[in-house]
Amino acid sequence: MKRTMITAVASLSLLLGGCATTIRSDVTTFNQWPAQLPDKSYAFETPPPQDNTLELQSYENLVRAQLARLGFHEAQGSPALKVSMRFSTIDVPTQVLYPTFAPTYYSPRFAYMGWRRRYWGGWYSPFYDPFWGPVPAYDVQEEHRYHRQLQLSIASAADGKRLFDVTVRNVSRQMSTPVVMPALVQSAFEGFPGPNGGSRVIELKQEPRQNG
Repeated sequence: MKRTMITAVASLSLLLGGCATTIRSDVTTFNQWPAQLPDKSYAFETPPPQDNTLELQSYENLVRAQLARLGFHEAQGSPALKVSMRFSTIDVPTQVLYPTFAPTYYSPRFAYMGWRRRYWGGWYSPFYDPFWGPVPAYDVQEEHRYHRQLQLSIASAADGKRLFDVTVRNVSRQMSTPVVMPALVQSAFEGFPGPNGGSRVIELKQEPRQNG
């Protein structure tokens, strides 16, 4: 029986591990994109030295791939367009109460509280004492929500006129920003250049990473 249970748990873990993850983002776009743009060359704005991290450079590579898909090409000399990007991740811890049921003794005045931190939920009614049976209680657990924001802009290199602005917002339990960022960048360019002053919800499937 024990071996059967271990096998079942292992099979379930493999099944869940192979499931794709849905990444949901709120995307807001503004654009004054010209009807004709013969020169699609671009270069990234040079960030301040303290912001020019390896992490930023890796995310710029994701933007390069999306721009190449749309027919843009990077130029080192005199580009027609300037591309800039900013991103942020904020960890927002939240105290969450989960209802549990603790075993009780005969006396209705006492409840076994267990080794975890619990909050007693009171009796079922002021006129009824559940001498036997579960007592409603709550486990307090801290959960983390990671609020991420990605901002991308494309401007004319000649006069600095903004042609395209997009803001992507995402909230998830995923701690690692590099895991989520490919989907955020892809969402930024979905339906490019998108509605002017419009917001959309974009959901993308992300296949699990293969180890090894």
